Amino acid sequence: MSWIMDASPKISVESLRTFLHGKVDEIAETLTDAVNGARPGHLINDSEEIVRVAMDELRRAAFEAAIQQKVNAAEAAFPPSGGSNDGPQEK
Repeated sequence: MSWIMDASPKISVESLRTFLHGKVDEIAETLTDAVNGARPGHLINDSEEIVRVAMDELRRAAFEAAIQQKVNAAEAAFPPSGGSNDGPQEK
């Protein structure tokens, strides 16, 4: 698989942005629910961990998506093989 990283096709900003837009919408909902659901006087205690976990998930998902796009771009740029010579030869 080292050829994937040796090849340097670029990933699409638009494709990653589209993916992240959906994830940001999910995270915004989670953060809003956490902050709005906090008990009076306990805003930080009731929401901080939920927000931290949600932001960690966004970071992980964003990095995974970027890496997957890089792998997909590298595979698409790699020329297809001309077939296998592993089988029995016809005479």
